Amino acid sequence: MSAGLTPIRFPAYETLRPVTELSGVILCDNPSEMTFEGTNTVILRAPGSPTCVVVDPGPDDRSHAERIASIVGEVELVVVTHRHGDHTDGIDQLRALTDAPVRAVQERFCRDARPFDDGEEIHAAGLDIIVLGTPGHTADSVCLEVRAAGTGFTAPADCVVLGDTILGRDSTVLDSTDGDLGDYLASMDLLAGRADGVTGIPGHGPDVENTGRAAQVLGRHRRDRLDQIIAARAELGDDADAAAITQHIYRDVSPFLLKVAEQSTVVALRYLDRT
Repeated sequence: MSAGLTPIRFPAYETLRPVTELSGVILCDNPSEMTFEGTNTVILRAPGSPTCVVVDPGPDDRSHAERIASIVGEVELVVVTHRHGDHTDGIDQLRALTDAPVRAVQERFCRDARPFDDGEEIHAAGLDIIVLGTPGHTADSVCLEVRAAGTGFTAPADCVVLGDTILGRDSTVLDSTDGDLGDYLASMDLLAGRADGVTGIPGHGPDVENTGRAAQVLGRHRRDRLDQIIAARAELGDDADAAAITQHIYRDVSPFLLKVAEQSTVVALRYLDRT
């Protein structure tokens, strides 16, 4: 996708920024403390393909949907990496403009298509895409391993679309409603084993140079954080709640980020209580 195009530096809003031969990003102009610079809508297409795959339409923002439709041409398929609204609320806006089917783990996000399964192979836009179940951030989180059609699934991937499983910087929040630390650690181990040296395209933030290496670092970080939670619980007492433990561990962060970190602490305590 980058061939012949002038490189565009991150961040660049509402324009197609090439990332790899088969991928590019249209960054939604929805920056916040949670979304960083904004939500990355990922465009996948083999060279010469008349159609593309759109990953994560973004928030309910008609101007973003219109930019996607005007830039990419015919959309063969829309894919959702997980349930959060900054990735899914724009589904129907984009569908109204493209009439493309939509697939996700959860049926409520699908349009004229069935939910996909872990390990499923998708063939679209001249690509072979493997759906990797990577729960942890949310129960329905997936990553997409992307190759040109016919190159074989034993060949190195061109890229991995990461959703919020791995962000462009910092570690992701484990959603306290359905996030799971055990699942997250298993997902990091999976990506560490499959994506060494492979470019990752996150749902927020800049590109990940080496997905496998990032997964190793993040898995180790989360295990270190778990040790901190165990130590804090021992010091504060078994009845210490997530808020107290979070405040004990996280120093010099904003009240907003402290509340966000508390979600991951809740998930970690849930993990400890069942292991």
